[in-house]
Amino acid sequence: MDDGVIKFRLDWQEGKAPGFPEMEELLLWRDRMYELGLIGYDEKHQVGYGNISVLPEALPNFVISGTQTGHIQNLAAGYYTEVTGYSISENQLTCRGPVKASSESLTHAAIYEADSEIRAVIHIHHDAQWETWLGKVPTTSEKVPYGTPEMAAEIHRLFLENDSHQEVIAMAGHQGGLISFGTSLEEAARPFMEVFA
Repeated sequence: MDDGVIKFRLDWQEGKAPGFPEMEELLLWRDRMYELGLIGYDEKHQVGYGNISVLPEALPNFVISGTQTGHIQNLAAGYYTEVTGYSISENQLTCRGPVKASSESLTHAAIYEADSEIRAVIHIHHDAQWETWLGKVPTTSEKVPYGTPEMAAEIHRLFLENDSHQEVIAMAGHQGGLISFGTSLEEAARPFMEVFA
């Protein structure tokens, strides 16, 4: 299990926490996912899992939770960073904030790139629901690992091949990995809330 390992070339510029009107809502939904056990910490493997991002109206870039923050119950603004640039083809990402960006940042970037209406992305882990949805919702190839340019390409493929109203992706090569997205944080959270709340 290699969750939380950053697989892209990262240029982290340390700075202050991002500030924007949707921050309180972002904090609320991340903590809801934690309360439901969908974002958290795997004691056995000693690794955090799950992440959340939003594309604020006031910023040109998306803001994402920091890498290895799954163990923190209430994630304050100081644990988020702004992605200031990326190149999927070059497997490279830059971010600015108090923490390094999540290891899934390129996957989030690919989703925002695939549909300009998407404003929020949530990545959770839940083995049972993953097995239930695998192959029933758009599903990435089991040969493609998370956090890679290949995963970003898989995301683009799924958006091209599937109904744009589909709001969940299962990651076949990433045990328990599910991604939801939408035009708001509430919409992105809806598929998980319908099952787990």
